[in-house]
Amino acid sequence: MDYFKEADVVVIGGGIVGTAILRELSKYQLRSILVEKEPDLAIGTTKANSAICHAGFDAPVGSMKAQTNVRGNELYHELAEDLQLDIKWCGSYVVATTDEEVKSLDVLLERGQKNGVPGLKIISGDELRKEEPNLTTAKAALWAPTAGVMWPFGCAIAFAQCAVQNGAEVIRDCTVTGFVKENGAVTAVTTSKGTIKTRFVINAAGVYADVIAKLAGDDSFTITPRKGEYILFDKTAGADLVYGIVFPCPTKTSKGILVCTTTHGNTFIGPNAQDQDSREDNEVTTPGMNEIIAGARKLVPNLPMGAAITEFAGLRAVSSTGDFVLGETKVPGFFNAAGTQSPGLSSAPAIAEQLVAALERTTKPFAYKEKFNGKLPVKKAFIRMNAAEKTAAIKKDSRFGRVICRCETVTEGEIVAAIHEPCGALTVDGVKRRTRAGMGRCQGGFCGPRVVQILSRELQIPVPQVLKERQHSELYYAKFPVKEGK
Repeated sequence: MDYFKEADVVVIGGGIVGTAILRELSKYQLRSILVEKEPDLAIGTTKANSAICHAGFDAPVGSMKAQTNVRGNELYHELAEDLQLDIKWCGSYVVATTDEEVKSLDVLLERGQKNGVPGLKIISGDELRKEEPNLTTAKAALWAPTAGVMWPFGCAIAFAQCAVQNGAEVIRDCTVTGFVKENGAVTAVTTSKGTIKTRFVINAAGVYADVIAKLAGDDSFTITPRKGEYILFDKTAGADLVYGIVFPCPTKTSKGILVCTTTHGNTFIGPNAQDQDSREDNEVTTPGMNEIIAGARKLVPNLPMGAAITEFAGLRAVSSTGDFVLGETKVPGFFNAAGTQSPGLSSAPAIAEQLVAALERTTKPFAYKEKFNGKLPVKKAFIRMNAAEKTAAIKKDSRFGRVICRCETVTEGEIVAAIHEPCGALTVDGVKRRTRAGMGRCQGGFCGPRVVQILSRELQIPVPQVLKERQHSELYYAKFPVKEGK
């Protein structure tokens, strides 16, 4: 058989879990490849979630969710500086607004302490309002100081870039179509770009993880997509609406509709939780919007709805097991990192450790790389530079003197750099998530066409071939048919 690539490990899925696993694998003397079916990384659950690095008090004691959440939180604290991760360690509150909910805080406190979460304590409503004055209906709250809000897409890209600089490979626009087996063991992965010979496969395919598992011969679990909808407010709404992460008391299916300020200064509310059959339907709905507005107003009655600038929805991969599905399967050489709904984002680095350990249990321990480089170069957004730094950037590259996105002050130099960096932007939304061009109040109304032109120029493709985000998401049609080869 002719092979397109050869590897020791193939990771399927380029979300936060898959990229964290790839980075962990890159510490060892292994040939590791990540394949992602879309044109960019982290455009599934990773790009549309609550962006919380949870402390770890919510997951059932002894579950994989609990174990990996607490460890993952520790690892993010360790990795944040080396990987330039955009995380604000602001802590979180679970707010009780009724006497019955106040009782539930004791349950969460005890569970969190058993899970090993440090610093948990219950505070009164008056104590809470000293920190969060807009929470006028609060009776008490559980304070978790180790929690933080983060930029999930940026974290996934950082994991992938660190892996690539240490010899791993990322192949995008590469759909898995099946597996080759010998004596029941997986020996190769067939994809839309060719067949990859491999010793091990790690399935981190998100809402499609059960589909991939069945292709390999593992039917031990199923995935139900659970939609969560959100509303994002303009920065003019004020980052002082809330200063950190504010949860309601959780339900059986969700951590509830929260109010949170992002690392970039926008406030958002959401999500709700609706199970569905479709693995692609991430449209927002009128009932969903009404639900999250009503839920958020229980915490913050004075929501500035006139400052809402966009709505979005994401899908969580809910496993039939009720927990993460991690590790070895009945199919030799095939491993799962599946069902990683919340707290999957928080748990990702710890899940990566678990998967490498699971691989090693089936073979001899892997040898470490002597020159593993766990640090990424320091990057600073133009808008966050001081005057001297801006002058130096423009002197080095005049394109930093041309502002493309006025809302977020993103320059052409930053966009070009984002396109050409490792695992760089190939789509309009890829540019947006790496640079924030198009994330401001006008939502790309001004800068969008210019970003398309820059992508066309830098990628050397015609404008009609520039994609918004996913496969077949072209924004423009050719005025005249383009002859093949032209």
